[in-house]
Amino acid sequence: MSPWENNWFPSRGRGSRIHRGDGTRRHSINTMRACSPRTWWRRRCGGRDVLRLALPLVVSTASWTMMNFIDRMFLCWYSTEAMAATLPAGMLHFTILCFPLGVAAYVNTFVAQYQGANRPGRIGAAVWQGVWVGVMAIPVFLATIPFAPAIFRLAGHSPDVAGLEATYYQTVAFGAGGAVIAGALSSFFTGRGETRVVMLVSCTTAMVNVVLDYAWIFGRFGFPAMGIAGAGIATAVAEWCGAAIYWRLMERPAYREVYQLRAGRRFDRALFARLLRYGGPNGLQMLVEVSGFTLFLLLVGRLGSGAMAATTLAFNVNSVAFVPMLGMGVAVATIVGQQLGRNRPNMAARATWTALWMAMAYMGAFAVLYVVVPDVFLMGHAAWVAPEQFVVLRDQTVVLLRFVAAYCLFDALNLMFVSAIKGAGDTRFVLLANLILTPTPVLAAWVGVAFFDWGLIWCWVVLTGWVVALGLVFMTRFLQGRWRTMRVIEPDLAIDNGDRPDARAGDWSIFRREDVFGEKAPAENMDLSPSSPSAVEGPEEGGWPASDD
Repeated sequence: MSPWENNWFPSRGRGSRIHRGDGTRRHSINTMRACSPRTWWRRRCGGRDVLRLALPLVVSTASWTMMNFIDRMFLCWYSTEAMAATLPAGMLHFTILCFPLGVAAYVNTFVAQYQGANRPGRIGAAVWQGVWVGVMAIPVFLATIPFAPAIFRLAGHSPDVAGLEATYYQTVAFGAGGAVIAGALSSFFTGRGETRVVMLVSCTTAMVNVVLDYAWIFGRFGFPAMGIAGAGIATAVAEWCGAAIYWRLMERPAYREVYQLRAGRRFDRALFARLLRYGGPNGLQMLVEVSGFTLFLLLVGRLGSGAMAATTLAFNVNSVAFVPMLGMGVAVATIVGQQLGRNRPNMAARATWTALWMAMAYMGAFAVLYVVVPDVFLMGHAAWVAPEQFVVLRDQTVVLLRFVAAYCLFDALNLMFVSAIKGAGDTRFVLLANLILTPTPVLAAWVGVAFFDWGLIWCWVVLTGWVVALGLVFMTRFLQGRWRTMRVIEPDLAIDNGDRPDARAGDWSIFRREDVFGEKAPAENMDLSPSSPSAVEGPEEGGWPASDD
């Protein structure tokens, strides 16, 4: 036998393994093809799987973006002061909303892990505990309405703008309970992978909101012209409309029986406590982060209505890039949860890296457009505003969009990695990181404005550093790998599939080429038993299926 034949000779048969003369086995020809871009797309938890789950959620969150974009565009046509008032008032509304919403929305992780562990009977109970959170929060939301005028006066805004802010908050607050309940009910569909349902419901509610906005702001179709109050009422009605649609869809007999949706309506003390244990830090993290951002906006509001309008417009434009990636983040949390329910953390890591490259490509493209052609994104706002009035606002907004372009890619890091570790249950670290990182930029912005008169540009420099820090911190946490051993469901319910532990806490070897670049793991890290799909056949010849199920 020649030296070449002694070291390398293939067994007969299609897709067979390549053996060394010393009896060890190496990659098959088919397995080597796993490095190709085509296989990166087709492999399990690769591009196709991630996009199939994420695209409806991206469309869903994009519908929110368009809803808010059109809402503020209508208000810009009505009054630039009204448009400027919606951002701080909306952020205060979301600040009050985010804790119960964060808890209720975290039902998605419970549903995903129960689905991955093949425990459908627990899903209904988990969803209804989230609904109970929304029901309990409604009196709290309504109790804040009388205090809105005083809050905005204390913020130091001009009386006219403060009055508009209070009006918007007081009307939109009636829909807060519907938003929390809809967040819990939608988790029934997202956590199981039925993301098209969420897309259709979100698009429907967005259309309802846009039509009612036009009718109530300008007084069309027999509705009274109510201006900014009409915009708030339209949003509240749309939020309750979404909750009603989800509830009606879940009444289908096939869902009721398999997922115990009626039996699970009762209050489950143990499961509710478990939801608070993991979802509570998630809600508090949202509260801390959004509170910091709201304080930042209130600080910008002290610089004048022009600075506030430019900041509002810049965020409104950036929502076209940012908000759809929230849908990608929900998809990442769902896949991570499902794969950890199956005890397959490697698949969860692969899906996260796949989603990251997609998010960076998407947001990177917008970053370029914000610098090169910013006026494309401002045309709709300028359409019904006097040119001499809009030109100053346009010039300020173009400068702010350059800051947005600078932090876009770090926003992608933040969204994808924080979604992944939340999908595992690492919510306490996320809360701790935000408790440390949020006060610092807010304090720095306040010091610069109050003592050094640094103005709007300084505020945006601080904001950019804030986003960069969040992205780097959560990327580091993901790479440490502690999330791989975390679960939110009861430990005895997770599937024991016999997999070896594939990562240790603090082991940076999980920063693997196959997860990041789509390459196959080296032979020593592969299961090459005769029953292993990776040892026998490549993806095109019967290897890993394209979907998780």
